[in-house]
Amino acid sequence: MPFLEVKGLNAYYRNTQALFGLDFELEEGSITTILGANGAGKTTTLRSICRMVRTEGEIRFDGDDLTSFSTEKVARRGIAHVPEGRGTFVRQTVEDNLQLGAYTRKNKAEIAEDIERVYSYFPPLRERFKQQAGTLSGGEQQMLAIGRALMLRPRLMLLDEPSFGLGPLIVQEIYSIMRQIREQEGTSMLLVEQNANIALNLADHAYLLETGTVVMSGESHIIRDDENVRRSYLGY
Repeated sequence: MPFLEVKGLNAYYRNTQALFGLDFELEEGSITTILGANGAGKTTTLRSICRMVRTEGEIRFDGDDLTSFSTEKVARRGIAHVPEGRGTFVRQTVEDNLQLGAYTRKNKAEIAEDIERVYSYFPPLRERFKQQAGTLSGGEQQMLAIGRALMLRPRLMLLDEPSFGLGPLIVQEIYSIMRQIREQEGTSMLLVEQNANIALNLADHAYLLETGTVVMSGESHIIRDDENVRRSYLGY
């Protein structure tokens, strides 16, 4: 059974339909990427899993039907969402942001341990732990957003455009750390990206979306190496 399975998913913003019968799945411990142009439905897919938009169809996570869950219950089930635009609490310090990421947890010693673990992945955050999050660079804010999601001890991370607005070197660094997290923690990831090239280098499996529908899927290396696919769908 897939770790995450989505079947016949329709999603709506009021009367406007954004997803049309979406089907995809993700295996435990894997990284799956959803690619597509602006407006293809990538962000809506993540919001649907987090129960932030109205949906029809099936969303199953490790055997549970998520469609009856609240957003908070989805988080408690072990799904962490790193939204587009990072969603950091800009007036709070770095450390306060990390503490807020552990809001579903009670054991203070384990929370302190996990803050140290986040600092081991992202050393710049340790140097700025008393700094207001809003004063960090874009790359540091993205590190903090991923670090805050890790504080949930997630089994699945949903990452929305982690490369957005960042320079190539910092993007490479963040993606390298995401690979490390998967290897060391076994955390599954569902990654939404416009930067198809870097996403396909990280992911095991890829789905291509066009206007709320899957138009192609396959192992990442096959999609990455197919010249027609690159030209038609990925623009490089």
